[in-house]
Amino acid sequence: MIRITGIKLAPEEGEERLLPKICKKLRLSEKEIVSWHITKKSIDARKKDHPFFVYQVDVKVHGREESVLKGLRGQEVQSVKEEAYRFPKGTGKPFLHRPVIVGTGPAGLFCGYMLAEAGYAPILLERGGPVSEREEAVRRFWKTGILDTECNVQFGEGGAGTFSDGKLNTLVKDPMLRGRKVLELFAAMGAGEEILYDSKPHIGTDVLKVVLANLRREMERMGAEFHFHTKLVDLELSGGRLSGAFVEDGKRGDRRLLPTEHLVLAIGHSARDTFHMLCDRGLSMHAKAFAVGLRMEHPQAVIQKAQYGERFANAFPPAPYKVTARASDGRGVYSFCMCPGGYVVNASSERGRLAVNGMSNRARDGRNANSAVIVTVSPEDFICFPGRPKDPVGDGMPMGEGSKSAGSVHPLAGVEFQRKLEERAFSLGNGAVPLQLYGDFKAGRKSTGPGEVLPDTMGANCYTDLRGILPDFVNRAIVCGVDFWGQRISGFDRYDAVLSGVESRTSSPVRIERDESLMGSIPGIYPCGEGAGYAGGITSAAMDGIRAAEAVVRAVSLMKS
Repeated sequence: MIRITGIKLAPEEGEERLLPKICKKLRLSEKEIVSWHITKKSIDARKKDHPFFVYQVDVKVHGREESVLKGLRGQEVQSVKEEAYRFPKGTGKPFLHRPVIVGTGPAGLFCGYMLAEAGYAPILLERGGPVSEREEAVRRFWKTGILDTECNVQFGEGGAGTFSDGKLNTLVKDPMLRGRKVLELFAAMGAGEEILYDSKPHIGTDVLKVVLANLRREMERMGAEFHFHTKLVDLELSGGRLSGAFVEDGKRGDRRLLPTEHLVLAIGHSARDTFHMLCDRGLSMHAKAFAVGLRMEHPQAVIQKAQYGERFANAFPPAPYKVTARASDGRGVYSFCMCPGGYVVNASSERGRLAVNGMSNRARDGRNANSAVIVTVSPEDFICFPGRPKDPVGDGMPMGEGSKSAGSVHPLAGVEFQRKLEERAFSLGNGAVPLQLYGDFKAGRKSTGPGEVLPDTMGANCYTDLRGILPDFVNRAIVCGVDFWGQRISGFDRYDAVLSGVESRTSSPVRIERDESLMGSIPGIYPCGEGAGYAGGITSAAMDGIRAAEAVVRAVSLMKS
């Protein structure tokens, strides 16, 4: 296979122009090309007066590649080997009981898929409903404010990523090609071939719902079993290792034991009650850093002009951005989960508490761009040290038992910190998403209505003063960051850009400890994905789920008969 990089197309050129450019680069006629396909597509908009698409293609030719490559090396042309992910082969040793996977977000689904494909017939537990039922519950919540605490934006088939932009890019190193496997499977389930080569692939909520249903049907065909409205409520241990999982049916309310020696915890970052149960059962975990902040909306047209220039603003797809800055106190502030042409959604999962997130459909055709503007908080920021109270939220918030002993940090201190922020956000809007104009936020005064930027919010909203939600150091860092970015992106710091809060679910506040075999402190338990603290997005969580499946197969191979 011959790989060509750096092929450029102007915005007005169609992809049919790629083949002539391939032939020119290889000094071949079209008849000498057997086949070709795009392996990467990106946009180079560094020069606003001359932006263009950049392609990488792989080409098969008639005859020997060596003769074609002769004299072309070093000219963005090279020989490459086709490689693919390979799931490790087990010994064929059967499981005593079927493996159980808790959660059907990316980590749980991809772990389950790989085990099902290998013939191990996993059982997948999901506290929420299947995606079609879940969509109805979420739409009802946004319309009426009536929250189903078990089936919502956080819980249900697909996990929290179902109602998001559906980004599939990751910075995780991937020598085993697990990430490629993830993209290939998404594409096969209906996500579209372009995700295999787009430099910033995304699915969108509307397409992701179709993909999830297709993936479930394929997994069931291979022997996997899905139990919806079923929550893990306790563990059964025998001789210090796992022997079963107690589950509760959310519809009937009955409790039963599923015998298993292999339990994959892909529980997501919002399963707070499950964190508490696991902590009480002695599974080792610790509080970790995460980030909190606010969502910020701008007209997508403003971002288009900033990224591509006024002349070419409409010549390219809806533009994303990624910005970072350093606040005056040295803290980093940055954008997160940017949604071009998207919506701000009420992403709450607990009564009396409110969190927001961003969501886009595949077309990204909403009028606004939105992104979280967030600041990292560490355990030192949200615990109370003995003899030296440190209360960033200002009201002596309890951090859980253990946080008051000899400088210890309770593993769930971050969970309680999140909850307090979300209670404040809920109270400000009486359950509606609280909003504020950036200019008012900066000046410290309450907003009473919109400017020219109209919010795109899924769920009721109201204007207020957001400064009462977050610690002061976070508020100050947000202002520093937005003002800094306004010097580089015209209009970013506009007075009427819309802020909403609170963005508290950026990542898990907990890391469930695991060893090199991916097993937790209780043998037989495999923490994985974003909720366990080992991933940061759809693709990285799915890759970690694949790793967990590999670990389960290895563990079975090593077990005594």
